[in-house]
Amino acid sequence: MRVVISGMGVISALGLDQQQFWQALARGESGIGPIPNDIGPVAEMGMNQVRFKNGAPVLGYDADTYFSRKTLSFMDRFAQFSVIAAREAVSMAGVEWTDELRESAAIITGSCMGGRFTEEIGYWELFHHGRHRVHPLTIPLGMSNAGASHISMEFGLHGPAYTISTACSSSAHAIGNALWMVRSGAAPLAIAGGSEAPLFLGGLKAWEAMRVVSPDTCRPFSANRSGMILGEGAAMLVIEPLERALARGVKPLAEIVGFGMSADACHVTQPSAEGAARAMRGALRDGRLAPEQIGYINAHGTATEANDRMEAAAIHDVFGVHTAALPVSSTKSMHGHTLGAAGAIEAVATILALRNGVLPPTANYTEADPECELDVIPNQSRVVQAEAALSQSFAFGGLNAVLAFRAWH
Repeated sequence: MRVVISGMGVISALGLDQQQFWQALARGESGIGPIPNDIGPVAEMGMNQVRFKNGAPVLGYDADTYFSRKTLSFMDRFAQFSVIAAREAVSMAGVEWTDELRESAAIITGSCMGGRFTEEIGYWELFHHGRHRVHPLTIPLGMSNAGASHISMEFGLHGPAYTISTACSSSAHAIGNALWMVRSGAAPLAIAGGSEAPLFLGGLKAWEAMRVVSPDTCRPFSANRSGMILGEGAAMLVIEPLERALARGVKPLAEIVGFGMSADACHVTQPSAEGAARAMRGALRDGRLAPEQIGYINAHGTATEANDRMEAAAIHDVFGVHTAALPVSSTKSMHGHTLGAAGAIEAVATILALRNGVLPPTANYTEADPECELDVIPNQSRVVQAEAALSQSFAFGGLNAVLAFRAWH
């Protein structure tokens, strides 16, 4: 069975919808800048306690324009992003919700951290203000599956719904599982993706302690890179059989053809080129693609010393001599590292690149690293009509997920 993407939605540092997201990507515009003090609990706690000041926040977002006050009382920021992205995806796909479809459609989301905004507010009240209780909805607000749950309530869906949490591969795993469910006939349609809102003080301090966050910006694969930049946002895809989309008169955005995953089984934080290559080969094998058919890779590309060199080595291992003719870029250089949402946001970027015949650049690039010998599409997008592409996610814990897409014309 052939499976396609019929709708997509995204909210990120590059804009509040898919159109704004793509316009920024195509222009190579970065959404990286100072983290405002008015994002959630950061307001009272203050960014002055954090060594790094920059992130990739969703600016111009007003929750009241999307949800009623009553609804917001049950939704953490990350869950709000989930529903907003799902609304755009479902609208774009023109899904016709019959009783039968509502009974069996699947929802699979990914999130690394879940509703930590809510948890942090509660802890702040307990430990700083000496309060003796937290908000009575702290548990349902903070649970990582809240995004999936709110999407199910938004559309009245009763089919399989669950959340995957595999650090930075979470939403890529979610999309891959959705592909396999739809292709096998286990679900007639799936909404899949991920959401994250990690710009809260405790999370920022935890990343600060790891010493992997850049003091200024994100420069993947560049010799003078200084680390990752944290971002927030969400992306959701509508995944369904080709026949169902065509019967509705919907032109697919792309075909999703393959999914590969692997475990490094070697280290919690140090990535393995062998593990990454294993997942890449798995995606090619599942998609029945030859390495030479891949015309673009949206790299994991965190701009950390260990990841970029590992990923470059893995690409050379899998693609061999084809590597020299293979454009690779990291869009994290523009929308930041959105952790559990990264795989979904970057899948949207990959699909839009195939659909528009324009490959987004690696922004902020300054000088080549001889240990990252790749065509990284430096700083300016490139007009290329690729036949197929990979979107790659490699997570702490050595959990890897790679998605393969084919252009639809």
